[in-house]
Amino acid sequence: MKKDILGTAILSIFIAAAPAAQARDYSRSEGLLQYVDPYIGSGGHGHVFVGTSVPYGMVQLGPSNIHKGWDWCSAYHYSDSLLIGFAHTHLSGTGCTDLGDILIMPMNEIRTPRGNQDDFSGGYASPYSHDSEVARPEYYSVMVERYGIKAELTATDRVGFHRYSYPEGKPASVLIDLREGNGSNAYDSYIRKVDDYTVEGYRYVRGWSPSRKVYFVLKSDVKIEEFTAYDDNDPQPWDQLKVPSVKAVLTFGDVDRVQLKVALSSVSCENAAMNLNAELPHWDFGKVVDTSAARWNARLERMTVDTDDEAARRIFYTALYHTMIAPTLYCDVNGEYRGMNDMIYTDPEAANYTTLSLWDTYRTLHPLMTLMQPDMVDKVVNSMISIYRQQDKLPIWPLMSGETDQMPGYSSLPVIADAILKGFSGFDKEEAFQAMKATATYSRQKGVPYVLEKGYIPADRIHEATSIAMEYAVDDWGIAAVARKLGKTADAEIFAKRAGYYRNYFDASTGFIRPKLEDGSWRTPYDPARSIHTVGDFCEGNGWQYTFFVPQDPYGLIALFGGDRPFTAKLDEFFTNTDDMGEGASSDITGLIGQYAHGNEPSHHVAYLYAYAGEQWKTAEKVRFIMDEFYTDRPDGLIGNEDCGQMSAWYLMSAMGLYQMNPSDGVFVFGSPRFKRIEMKVHGGRTFVVEAPDNSPENIYIRKVYLNGKPYDKSYITWQDIVNGGTLTFIMGKRPDKKFGSAPQSRPITLN
Repeated sequence: MKKDILGTAILSIFIAAAPAAQARDYSRSEGLLQYVDPYIGSGGHGHVFVGTSVPYGMVQLGPSNIHKGWDWCSAYHYSDSLLIGFAHTHLSGTGCTDLGDILIMPMNEIRTPRGNQDDFSGGYASPYSHDSEVARPEYYSVMVERYGIKAELTATDRVGFHRYSYPEGKPASVLIDLREGNGSNAYDSYIRKVDDYTVEGYRYVRGWSPSRKVYFVLKSDVKIEEFTAYDDNDPQPWDQLKVPSVKAVLTFGDVDRVQLKVALSSVSCENAAMNLNAELPHWDFGKVVDTSAARWNARLERMTVDTDDEAARRIFYTALYHTMIAPTLYCDVNGEYRGMNDMIYTDPEAANYTTLSLWDTYRTLHPLMTLMQPDMVDKVVNSMISIYRQQDKLPIWPLMSGETDQMPGYSSLPVIADAILKGFSGFDKEEAFQAMKATATYSRQKGVPYVLEKGYIPADRIHEATSIAMEYAVDDWGIAAVARKLGKTADAEIFAKRAGYYRNYFDASTGFIRPKLEDGSWRTPYDPARSIHTVGDFCEGNGWQYTFFVPQDPYGLIALFGGDRPFTAKLDEFFTNTDDMGEGASSDITGLIGQYAHGNEPSHHVAYLYAYAGEQWKTAEKVRFIMDEFYTDRPDGLIGNEDCGQMSAWYLMSAMGLYQMNPSDGVFVFGSPRFKRIEMKVHGGRTFVVEAPDNSPENIYIRKVYLNGKPYDKSYITWQDIVNGGTLTFIMGKRPDKKFGSAPQSRPITLN
């Protein structure tokens, strides 16, 4: 016994004499994650999420500012300096506002009004500074200046983990605000103190998504000494409260640190508790940070770049990160989730996804996903098929349990078609095809009855009719291609015809796509540069931009102009014309090169059209300029909305020198590779390398190409060639070789 006592005494002396362990430094990440800068796109009109999450996770936990309009769609803008708390759901890069659910604000002075931007003295809002922020994908921290509290955040798929360090002298508290969201308030909310360490509740919202129900369970590692529920700002004497504007203050007493775990569910508080217990049974904050970092690095390592340009490296890996914030997981660990009809469904793989910005992402994000995130493809397609079962049509822009119906077209169709045509098989192809066909003939789908009856949508009957119809033609091409693959000849003929309906809008006398009225006449007068955001004929665009919006049939479009030369002359004019778009033009039309608008998706494919007319060198000029000028490593480093990864996906594919013009056919057109070497781990576990050893800011033109060491005279490559693995070598030069890709047999193929 004396020996044990002596040993304990010696150990105590040793511990006391040892130097104090240094606090963990989360200001820098390891691996490729160190090159990710979440601030890129957080200023300007990028609208990106700043905070912490895991790839495609349900929880995006981060700071919220007071909503002040369009540039706060993600609830955070780099120009701001006033914090109202940390919410568990945020959008990234969208042009509409929602979410901001389960807002938590640490404090040591009890206040329940939010406060206003110009006068927050009576509210709970606090100033903050970027100087005290650490913004990493796996970890976020900031000093809440008003209260002297250091806030630290990290997350798992379904659980947000908070750590708050309080100064001495005042009791540690947190406010839970279930009323406040980003641009929308709750219509019903509930909170209950379950025990001395646990609180549960929910928030029901009608916002951009017409119906959302968010349940949560909060668990503290410190005893809740006092719980006060508020009806907005009026304290109530109960341990539970159900009113439209619930708030609650949890007081923990005189402690210097509080950790909170907050789990979400769309189904119930019981499911939220189940998610918490399954994903985060411990209180090791650093372990969660490390696990998140490992998950991000594993995804980032699927695409690696060789460059000495540190700014370009940050742009590249931040873009890659931005492509993996959405889609977002939308089911509990047991697979349950709330559907579009408010019923509960179960995904047997626990892999249901939402936040599908399809009008944006079908163009590049999803083709990129088929290459380097193949494990996500079947999950996304199954999620869309599930939505079809719930609402009798495939999704347009689904957000949690609500269909926003935002943007023209039925843009889930090219995503599904692309997956089927590339051989993905983790879903029922026959059901997928029937869902596509049903959506394209759905009588309540905007303008579809006119398509079936007239072959066009009258501009004097349907708002944005012309852009809706042009989108439908792209989507219908995908149905036709799938029908051919499945041996459905009659359906293939019907939808191939519909894919060509874009011709019904081409006015040969002016050389423009032009709105057509119900009586068959053209819209008169007509200015193709004019863009009217709220009552126009085009969605976020004009006649110039939609004239070239035929990615499914470039050769058919060229024929309408009378051949290569008149087509490229018109395309040249597109990039130089500076006619005024007029008062009321869409704020999304940014990043202009003439009438080309890189800040908005309808233009994203246009620079690659030159290759189809035999002038690939002009594609190289345009895309290199766009990459260099419109993508920077500053907070305003995106020229328009990130749009859930589409803007970044365009950069990544273009940086490889590749772009899938038709969103469903797997043909990648050559542009101008941005780096000397990029490696991609592709579908099937192989590696595809793009190398351009002579690449430089001056050497932007492709002069020769080799595939696996053999001369390659085409100006495109197929998806199958890419996923087979190998090396694509570009020999670059300062001057174009105008013969490269000019011969008809060298130009990109199209599948009919």
